[in-house]
Amino acid sequence: SIRPGQTIALVGPSGGGKSTTCSLLPRFYDVATGSISIDGQDVRDVTQQSLRRQVAYVPQEALLFHRSIRENIAYGRPDATDEQIREAARLANALEFIDRLPRGFDTMVGERGVKLSGGQRQRVAIARSLAMQPKAMLFDEPTSALDPEMINEVLEVMVRLAQQGMTMIVITHEMNFARRVADRVVFMADGQIVETGTPDEFFDHPQTKRAQDFLNSIKGH
Repeated sequence: SIRPGQTIALVGPSGGGKSTTCSLLPRFYDVATGSISIDGQDVRDVTQQSLRRQVAYVPQEALLFHRSIRENIAYGRPDATDEQIREAARLANALEFIDRLPRGFDTMVGERGVKLSGGQRQRVAIARSLAMQPKAMLFDEPTSALDPEMINEVLEVMVRLAQQGMTMIVITHEMNFARRVADRVVFMADGQIVETGTPDEFFDHPQTKRAQDFLNSIKGH
């Protein structure tokens, strides 16, 4: 159960079911048993279009098209105005670097966004999600494909979104981020929730050996 405005950090070993769990909410898969509900409404009883308008997904690696930055941000909301596109870029901490480009929002990003840095691509992808004005956002290891110096650029955006009350589920290996931002940490392994608690509870007083072993294995992150 997740309350509006909460940030949930999903952590655990690879193959534990974190990405699959996140994929169930926007119905990339449908549950075989049980159910997932938003405000008491089973997600299988609404159209995928209406569901995905409310729940934005930011993958590990930003998928940009060989179009302008403007078109990439507006991809999820083709009727977005220039003002709405700029506001989404501002919220994603991308406006400053975009405005510095010779052609600004009309800059072509190249195939898969090769003309931008990894941090810039990820912030444009976040802006694309924000342009949809979603009620919740899912982040699947959003910094895993970035160089260390670019990670903070993206984490700053997510910290800001959490502070502004965006409901977020974040799969992350950045334990400092989880400790700083998450309202609740959920530790998953073998497709099950093994342990859950506040950041202080989970990191300082893990209750299970699996959680203790996991934390020992990623010390320094």
